[in-house]
Amino acid sequence: MKVKDVMTKCIVSLNAEDNVERAAQLMRKHNVGSIPVCNGDKVIGIVTDRDIAIRSAADGENSKKQPIREIMSSNPVTGNPDMDIQDASRVMSERQIRRLPIVESNNLVGIISLGDIAIEPNLQHQAEQALSNISEHTTPEI
Repeated sequence: MKVKDVMTKCIVSLNAEDNVERAAQLMRKHNVGSIPVCNGDKVIGIVTDRDIAIRSAADGENSKKQPIREIMSSNPVTGNPDMDIQDASRVMSERQIRRLPIVESNNLVGIISLGDIAIEPNLQHQAEQALSNISEHTTPEI
């Protein structure tokens, strides 16, 4: 099975100058935990709800003034629509990411998450394996 068969095609994106508040509002509106950051249709970063919590809110930043470029992860790992699902799952596992932006001809065309993979009955094992590798145990600093 190919990524294009299960990826989410209707996606929202941000530009690097959008503020953190806008990112949080879009995440709430679309019920998503990450949003690709684009320059036109080219993916230049990704911002997650965790980025907002750790890189912005925890530091007391003003979310109305802080641009996404300050908290996003630059140069994110991407996939392509013709990738095999197992390859996408392996990449997500190796890079410890839960969502993979999908690009074609340098343009954002979709996103695939572990959830997208997990809902396919014959792919549940790949999703479980990837999640197991992503969710390494870490000891919090106190």
